[in-house]
Amino acid sequence: MIQCGVDAEAAALSQHDLAWRPALELAALVRDKQISPVDLTAALLERIEALQAHLNAFCLVTPDVARAAAREAEIAVMKREPLGLLHGVPVSIKDVLYTRGIRTTGGSRLYTELVPEEDHPAVARLRAAGAVILGKTNTAELGHKALTDNPLFGPTRNPWDPARTPGGSSGGAAAAVASGLGPIALGTDGGGSVRIPAAFCGIVGLKPSFGRVPETPGFPGWDHVGHTGPLARTVRDAALVLDAIAGPDDRDRASLPREPGTYLAACDEGIAGLNVAWSPDLGYAAVEDGVLAVAGNAAAEFEALGCHVEVVNPGWESPEAAFSTIVSAQFHAAWGDALSTAEEQMDPTLARFIRRGARVSTREYLQAMAEANAYWREVRAFLERFDLLLTPVTAVPPFAADGRVPREIAGREVSALGWMPFTYPFNLTGQPAASVPAGWTDDGLPIGLQIVGRRHADRTVLAAAAAYEAACPWRDRQPPL
Repeated sequence: MIQCGVDAEAAALSQHDLAWRPALELAALVRDKQISPVDLTAALLERIEALQAHLNAFCLVTPDVARAAAREAEIAVMKREPLGLLHGVPVSIKDVLYTRGIRTTGGSRLYTELVPEEDHPAVARLRAAGAVILGKTNTAELGHKALTDNPLFGPTRNPWDPARTPGGSSGGAAAAVASGLGPIALGTDGGGSVRIPAAFCGIVGLKPSFGRVPETPGFPGWDHVGHTGPLARTVRDAALVLDAIAGPDDRDRASLPREPGTYLAACDEGIAGLNVAWSPDLGYAAVEDGVLAVAGNAAAEFEALGCHVEVVNPGWESPEAAFSTIVSAQFHAAWGDALSTAEEQMDPTLARFIRRGARVSTREYLQAMAEANAYWREVRAFLERFDLLLTPVTAVPPFAADGRVPREIAGREVSALGWMPFTYPFNLTGQPAASVPAGWTDDGLPIGLQIVGRRHADRTVLAAAAAYEAACPWRDRQPPL
């Protein structure tokens, strides 16, 4: 453990203090030898052990891996070696992301023994940045739905109310971060799977631009719509993670070149003068009144930040049919053979989704792709007028963790994706989008505000999210664990 140069205040940091410090502060304290990576990791492992039975956020905790990495991080500090952006900072990884030498099941009985031989690029880059992996967080099976339960590990609970879902499919990641089980987590977003659990758990979730973070190797099925991004308690922590994981990788020919500057610096860029659209329903969504009130108040705050805010109805039609056709067909291509031999091992909702994909013809798939391209052209034309689009993240607050989704909202019958109408459209377009806490309902449940940027405008999204966080901070609000 680091002893030399540790001041009394730093030495007195309790497990509770360490659990709620942002990653940016923890990294600075490690660099300055004011906290030990070994002590920090031990404190968080102890906290995970205390809360795991209550939340089921992790499906695999790796104490030996974490302690070994923490010792290496501490040696590097003492030797004054060059340190990465996240040196000594504990992180967790969603269980659909490949981790070299660490079991990766995707929440599926089909992969109970899978131990990848290589990391997902974002995982490799977190390791290179000095992060300490605490373990793998729970997910829907193969990430196929926006809830978090699977046949292997069961449901994850929402830290604000354990009777409710944390959303998904990165719900384990969101529950962990919201509960002080590590300052940051890595998740994936194929239709809202970072932003929805971030909203339901009262934290930040960032879906970077499509291609900003490379997406191979890993489980298939999410071509054209899959993104990897951070969940964190502060916007700057999310930006710090993006600085560590963004950049091209030739294994993924859709990956984007590295941008000049840092995403952390973008958080200090002003947003005064930006033209901002607020759409409460995108013209087609049914939304609960309580969600509209909280998210609408958050959107109005952008006027006080110097933006020109306009309430809009974009006039778009819901792209749900195209989205479902594309993803179900891709899931059938990836898992159809497994369905024929191992359906009884699967989550029934996954099996139904794969069977739906079996009914999609080549012509229907190509038509759905054409519809997605037409939708993008409408969105692009709309954003010629606006720098940002604001919406709620979901149409409802967190609901019961019983595996069922709302099918009636604000007195209207809705489709299976009707409760999440604001997220998957921007997986089809590939735009950057963030979820930030907009506020809480009267009974203490988090509501999220979605900030959507123009194509590749990740910096603008982060600047807006950071400006809003400064005006309406949420960092000190913690769930009643």
